Amino acid sequence: MSSDNPGLGYCGALLRRHDPDRYLTALFAPSARRESLFALYAFNLEIARTREAIREPMMGRIRLQWWRDAVAGAATGKPYRHEILEPLATAIREGSLSMAWFERLIDAREQDLDGDAPADMPALLRYAEGSSAALTWLALESLGGETGRTPAAVEAGRRLGAAWALTGLLRAVPYHASQRQLHLPADLLSRHGVRSEDILELRRPAGLPSIVREVAVEAASQLQAARDAARGLPRPLLPALLPGTLAGLYLKRLARAGFDPYAPAVQDAPPGRVWRLTLRNLLGRF
Repeated sequence: MSSDNPGLGYCGALLRRHDPDRYLTALFAPSARRESLFALYAFNLEIARTREAIREPMMGRIRLQWWRDAVAGAATGKPYRHEILEPLATAIREGSLSMAWFERLIDAREQDLDGDAPADMPALLRYAEGSSAALTWLALESLGGETGRTPAAVEAGRRLGAAWALTGLLRAVPYHASQRQLHLPADLLSRHGVRSEDILELRRPAGLPSIVREVAVEAASQLQAARDAARGLPRPLLPALLPGTLAGLYLKRLARAGFDPYAPAVQDAPPGRVWRLTLRNLLGRF
């Protein structure tokens, strides 16, 4: 992870501490592209933490507008002085990355500030596309250029992003509840007789596992669709899709725990994940 640009080393270290899953998957990228993935994922980490760092929505929007302006500056070769933005500018330039996907990422984090739970599964999937698929699309572009923009690559990224986001949101139910934030569809809560306040007050209502199960089934369906769409994609794109391997592991652990998001096995990193990623990478699969 050494680099002539110390900012790139900063991004890798930040991910290793705060987003170890994406850090591990980025390690399988060619060394020439790895630092670009570190910069992309570190940018995502920074904007994703806006709501927990700033409780006042207006201040959060000001912070996210700063990031919009900063990314625009990075795209024009005039990055602000920042440990993430300087390497991000390099990643944008080298990969000719699409600014639209950065906008989608920031839009999703603005949605976080509203604090409203999604109305239904389609609304949750739209959020997942903005908060996760857009990042996968950027990673695909960074790794493959035009081959990362083909319809098959875009579809694989869309489905993989949805699967990863849904899996992460289920595992984060306890944490989000502690922050009085809820990402479970309102119609599922109603169907299973669960009040949002029950979850936000950490009461662990009886109907919660049934809700989690329905979202987990959708996540598994999205993951399989991603694998189907990715058949025949160039192998250099694989590191952008490797989070799917971890999503599969987490979903299996969630099922074994009876779809209880509070179960310790759901919160802990699965043993052997590095070995599993290595094997999948060798096989050209995720």
